[in-house]
Amino acid sequence: MATESKDRVFSGSVAEIYQRYMVPLFFEPYAEDIARRLAPRKPADVLEIAAGTGAVTRALAKALPPSTTIIATDLNQPMLDEAATHPIARPVTWRQADAMQLPFRDASFDAVVCQFGAMFFPDRPRAFAEAHRVLRPGGVFLFNVWDRIEDNDFADEVTNALAAMFPQDPPRFMARTPHGYHDRDRILRDVRDGGFIADAEIETVAKRCRAPSARVPATAICQGTLVRGEIEALDAPRLNEATEHAAKAIARRFGNGIVDGKIQAHVVSVTRPANVARW
Repeated sequence: MATESKDRVFSGSVAEIYQRYMVPLFFEPYAEDIARRLAPRKPADVLEIAAGTGAVTRALAKALPPSTTIIATDLNQPMLDEAATHPIARPVTWRQADAMQLPFRDASFDAVVCQFGAMFFPDRPRAFAEAHRVLRPGGVFLFNVWDRIEDNDFADEVTNALAAMFPQDPPRFMARTPHGYHDRDRILRDVRDGGFIADAEIETVAKRCRAPSARVPATAICQGTLVRGEIEALDAPRLNEATEHAAKAIARRFGNGIVDGKIQAHVVSVTRPANVARW
């Protein structure tokens, strides 16, 4: 059964720009955070879902023991194709897979990891149930999601700038999807509905995002995410103009040289309890 939605498809140059700009700016700091949290557990087998272009995969490959098996999956093959072109510290298995229909047997992994992918799942409890199913007893599900767009400076600035440029139909992808799944109570409820009976831990983590110029985050968001599709649907020839408009908005707030903005995300960790002995 197909589970695509308009906010889940990356292809062509979008994947390349995503890797070149979005990953270093926004994803690598949290990828290192995920790897740091998982490393002390020394898992034997790790499954990554919604791996994108492999930011977390590369961090895990460096941080985990050499004996750990890593399988990195994503629904969108162009993202995996891009991921496979970049150097990595050890062999990993790249595999196309739907997070809501994982092609793995029950209790196959010590850890399931997902970075900034849960926001895109059409049915999050179902995806979380799949993570629960493939985890071994005692295994951990570790994922992160972006906090409110107002707590993420560049995404907020670009969204507001584009709303001013296209007031009749503002491009709202960033607010609607990447930053649309930030409510902690909702996250906890979805995790429980996915079958995790242990209490999930949620930590809100703020980091800094630095770029050599305002043009870099503007290009990342306007051309390396599905904001690009929204702009092109409105007026395709104005993509570069929209990018420049967003860059000027960032520069007005953060300056014309190096720009430094806040990014913020929730990091969620929940364990599948070990089997309870029956008497």
